[in-house]
Amino acid sequence: MAVSVSRKKPRLSKKIQCNELGFFYSFLEKILFRLPAAVLLLVFIYIWSSSTTVFSGNVVHFCVTSRKLNNLYCLSAGTQPNFQIPVSLVNDTSDVKEVADSGNRIRFEQVVDATEATASDSKSSILAVMSSKNETVEYAYMDVEEQLKTQRSWISISSHSTCEGRGIYVYELPSKFNKDLLVQCDGMIPWLNFCKFLSNEGLGEPIYKLGRGWYHTHQYSLEPIFHARALNHPCRVYNQDEAKLFYVPYYGGLDILRWHFKNVSNDVKDAMALDLVRWLEAQTPWYRNLGKDHVFVLGKISWDFRRNDKSSWGTRLLELDEMQNPVKLLIERQPWQVNDIGIPHPTYFHPHEDDDIITWQLKVIKSERENLVSFAGADRPDSPESIRSVLIEQCTSTSNGECKFLNCSSGQCDKPESIIELFMSSEFCLQPPGDSPTRKSVFDSLVSGCIPVLFDPMTVYYQYPWHFQEDRDKYSVFIDKEDVRKKSVNVVERLMKIPERERENMRRFIAYELLPGLVYGDQNAKFDKFQDAFSVTINNLLERVSRLNEL
Repeated sequence: MAVSVSRKKPRLSKKIQCNELGFFYSFLEKILFRLPAAVLLLVFIYIWSSSTTVFSGNVVHFCVTSRKLNNLYCLSAGTQPNFQIPVSLVNDTSDVKEVADSGNRIRFEQVVDATEATASDSKSSILAVMSSKNETVEYAYMDVEEQLKTQRSWISISSHSTCEGRGIYVYELPSKFNKDLLVQCDGMIPWLNFCKFLSNEGLGEPIYKLGRGWYHTHQYSLEPIFHARALNHPCRVYNQDEAKLFYVPYYGGLDILRWHFKNVSNDVKDAMALDLVRWLEAQTPWYRNLGKDHVFVLGKISWDFRRNDKSSWGTRLLELDEMQNPVKLLIERQPWQVNDIGIPHPTYFHPHEDDDIITWQLKVIKSERENLVSFAGADRPDSPESIRSVLIEQCTSTSNGECKFLNCSSGQCDKPESIIELFMSSEFCLQPPGDSPTRKSVFDSLVSGCIPVLFDPMTVYYQYPWHFQEDRDKYSVFIDKEDVRKKSVNVVERLMKIPERERENMRRFIAYELLPGLVYGDQNAKFDKFQDAFSVTINNLLERVSRLNEL
């Protein structure tokens, strides 16, 4: 009788399989566990050497270099801002910034400390590497400075008396991307009629008390202001083939603002940005230089356009692959992104012609400076890293009234006239960081001839390469915020030691050298002797575009 014999190996029972797998994992675990600490340290050093840490204000960014990528891949540490209704309905100068920007950011030291604690649980050798905070900070600043050198290399030095080869094409976007957003102004901020700030092509309502050229301008009005000027630029062309620079008038900041106080999904927040990219991809010029000759003007801080997977805050506009090549002009830039360029916050002053600037310069120089120091702002009791409470204490405790404090939390800063009058009567204006490093009040103080006292290099020095000279001591005083936090320096006493002649020289430099380039003229402005903030920006953009083959 024939017997069939199977050639297949008998199937192991599940129990036997588990035992074999358990033995394998146990064996592998023993090998890995016995790896020398030196090997682990070498691996860590390799990762650390191919990475850098960059930070802006209180936000830390850990970036790893990839051979597959030309740029750094960065992770940002931060938390979604808290929802708070500010006591004051202040426009901006008080720096109680509209709730859209408020909230706590993880401090650089906190992130490093947390990493150190984790490292100490594994290997003490890693702890030694991670504890070198000062070196990390130094390298971070060096990275930012290298980016600024590149951006400053695009500064135009010619007068450009003609428009030959300098055509500017302004896209006629579907109105939903700009003009229709203005119509939604009444529902953007629940407790404030935002429409009055967006009237008059974004300048706002006139302030007759301050004179000609003064308007109640909101700090988030940059997009319509820039758009109106671009439409009237003498080098504007209507034929795409004649254009050198392509301006995309998308009001991305207002797009974000309309969702700040509404409970909507991320898909809703990102919808318009994605629609815009799809619209641009259908345009012939978009591919001509891979978007490098295109520019966006965004009237909010960079972080509002860089939402990550762990947050629901803002949009992902600037994280999109399609948005990496174009230039993005923002009131606060991302420090290590060379195509992010900071341009001035809009101030209340919008001159129409040269005489408006000259008249104001003379008024700034002749103004009586009754106060040595002033600070217009509010305390941040919920922000332990803020130095404002220390500054307020030092200001209000002066024996001879050398420092005047304008408390914006009580609504005293609602009127621009109050702010400008304070700054016009002060030698120095304290400008600590708020919810982010930059502050519109810095520009209001400079326009008023008040010397800004800065506490974080990210507030101005690492933000605006086209509008501020590298010689910082000519227009500002810097006091490290850590020294203030530790109370190792009294700011008022420090400023009292600056000679009167030095203050006068700084104020003249601000009035005659800086001021014209920090203000945006009105929509029909015509300047012969000066370049305003808009003209400086456009001329440098055209200079950059002319060097596209070098980029």
